[in-house]
Amino acid sequence: MKHSFGSDNHSGVAPVIMEAIINANNEFQVAYGEDDITKRAVNEFKRVLGENAYPFFVFNGTGANIVSLKAMTNTFNSILCPESAHINMDECGAPEKLTGCKLVPLPCVNGKVTPETVKKALIGFGFQHHSQPKVLSISQPTELGTLYTPEEIEILARLMHEHDCYLHVDGSRISNASASLKMSIKSFTADLGVDAISFGGTKNGLLIGEAVVFFREELAKNFLYIRKQAGQLYSKNRFIAAQFEAYLKDDTNIKLASESNSMAKYLEQELKTVPRIKISRPVETNAVFAFVPRDLCDKLRELHYFYIWDEDTYEVRWMCSFNTTKADIDIFIKDIKRLVE
Repeated sequence: MKHSFGSDNHSGVAPVIMEAIINANNEFQVAYGEDDITKRAVNEFKRVLGENAYPFFVFNGTGANIVSLKAMTNTFNSILCPESAHINMDECGAPEKLTGCKLVPLPCVNGKVTPETVKKALIGFGFQHHSQPKVLSISQPTELGTLYTPEEIEILARLMHEHDCYLHVDGSRISNASASLKMSIKSFTADLGVDAISFGGTKNGLLIGEAVVFFREELAKNFLYIRKQAGQLYSKNRFIAAQFEAYLKDDTNIKLASESNSMAKYLEQELKTVPRIKISRPVETNAVFAFVPRDLCDKLRELHYFYIWDEDTYEVRWMCSFNTTKADIDIFIKDIKRLVE
């Protein structure tokens, strides 16, 4: 496959991350996260997110979401989320199956919910016939590449806490959010009342593995057992941890995310010169959404790999990765213009 705009999951591994994996392969280490490398990676998380951060390593993003939500809920609870949320649309019902909780999808605009919308779903407390709301899960960035402002996150966190509930952030692209906002991840999560993050890496240069980070000690208390029961404990955990140690050190995660964000802005800029293409969403991180006429879209997909986001409107999604180049985009734009002529 030539360069793909289908997903940032399609890209390879960043060289600095591959080097960390190779270095972790040079000696024997104790298994299941009891090794020195994992301890160093945990310290990196605490340096970046604060001493009150409790990080744990898991295999993948769906796993990170499931086990973090499980730690915050009982089976009689409900989990609120935007209707476009990954946990609602793209995880095959796994959050409901494995947490036992009811998902309550909420109307959203460009992937974002408002406090007013959330308030309407915070009902039925103490009523035994009603699933009890416990968590609001938002994505930062959203599934549409847009961003919650720090003020919006703080208001949502305060609202949930007022109802004895939690705020969870699906942060599969959390480093892209940080790069775009030009703020540390801690400053728009832990400092604003976020209770837990599914902290992503594989969409931004890692080979395998994500992290779950809690900011409340009581949520972390039984997490080792929850992770084990969910099949998310890796025996050779050091190979996930080594990646995160290198990822967080020297702001490597932000540098990689800045590359993909900047390429998305370049793609947006170049698309504005193309007739028949209409940008459909704000380009705030590494995703570009656009309406493309069906005939043009079908021909373009024969040349380049990408997904149709909405088959009714022919809205498409183009994702940029840490190793997307201007040359890749120039070829893409040249092909579009040739098809439009």
